Amino acid sequence: MIFATVYDNYIQRALNLDDLLKERTVLLFGPRQTGKSAYIRYQLQQKPDASYSLLDQGLLFQLLADPTRIRQEIAARNIRNALVVIDEIQKCPALIEEVHLMIEERNIRFLLTGSSARSLRRSGVTRLGGRGRDRNLHGFIREELKSHGFNLHHALNAGLIPPHYLSDNPDEGLGAYVDRYLTEEIAAEGLARNLPAFARFLETAATANAELINYSNIARDAQVARQTVTQWFSVLTDTLLGFLLAPYTDTRQRKAIETAKFYFFDPGVVRTLRRIPEVHESSTDFGRFFEHYLFLELKAWVDYKSPRTPLNYWRSTSGLEVDFLLNRSIALEVKATKQVQQKHLKGLRALGEEQGISRLIVICREERPRKISGIEVLPWEFFLDELWGGRIL
Repeated sequence: MIFATVYDNYIQRALNLDDLLKERTVLLFGPRQTGKSAYIRYQLQQKPDASYSLLDQGLLFQLLADPTRIRQEIAARNIRNALVVIDEIQKCPALIEEVHLMIEERNIRFLLTGSSARSLRRSGVTRLGGRGRDRNLHGFIREELKSHGFNLHHALNAGLIPPHYLSDNPDEGLGAYVDRYLTEEIAAEGLARNLPAFARFLETAATANAELINYSNIARDAQVARQTVTQWFSVLTDTLLGFLLAPYTDTRQRKAIETAKFYFFDPGVVRTLRRIPEVHESSTDFGRFFEHYLFLELKAWVDYKSPRTPLNYWRSTSGLEVDFLLNRSIALEVKATKQVQQKHLKGLRALGEEQGISRLIVICREERPRKISGIEVLPWEFFLDELWGGRIL
């Protein structure tokens, strides 16, 4: 299979940090196995003058006992005006203060990577304030895999975490990955004292993936308190296991719902948590997984290309809905159908009556672009080519 041969070669990622690192420190966050270490090893053009991985338990124990150790080594080597990498920075939050000091004293630019920002926030650290910029690394996107033969069916089922997408047998890896998050991310950081209850919560939250968050219903199904569910959703976003999609409420014609939606960071993880078989075109879940995948493409585009661009959804109190709103001006409705019909356009037409909405787009599985009364009907591949080519926004 193609996946085994691709795995032997590094696949260039769409994220570009080189220009940003010439000017300032960068905090690169991303879930486990999304490729942060490989990015530094194979893609970063500016090679670091010093590199430290806190996955090295010996080094980690030394730094926990004495966070000044890296600063001492930097001083001994007289490193200035240079790039230094610290991997898994969240394992020793006290290092952030050391980073502050070395930025000020030695004009060092840091690339700090991690899979969780929660421990940094809990320690009261402000994540460098104006001295650094945050960036997130996602799973694969189609743009990165086009030359290797991107497979939508495989992406929806295996997910887009590199080792799983590139595997001939992703289910086994996905099962271990979910368990590893419970033990290494959640238990190790003390984020959930009752792991069986947290596991039930994860399964329930996965069932409600891509929907409005109903804390009371999820609490009842997971058999925990509503307040606990609220806290655990915060855990998911802080450990980068998922994203909140805020509602767009600035409408005058129709009152909007103000509840956020939640999307997990990977469709393969969702399928594993839900314990469902492969999702096919005929599956009842196909439409929701297709929408989930398009959300992840949009979120990656925002994080990689335009970090300040708002991404929202819209739903009126009467039930009209548009899946995504990009930059508060481009309305995007995702339909897995191969034949868009008038019934699919109701939400777009309603939102199109509002001021400031410049484009109305249906993203679907039709073969060729067309227009229906001013509404653009775009095949999903065509839309992604336009998006990453800079022609949507």
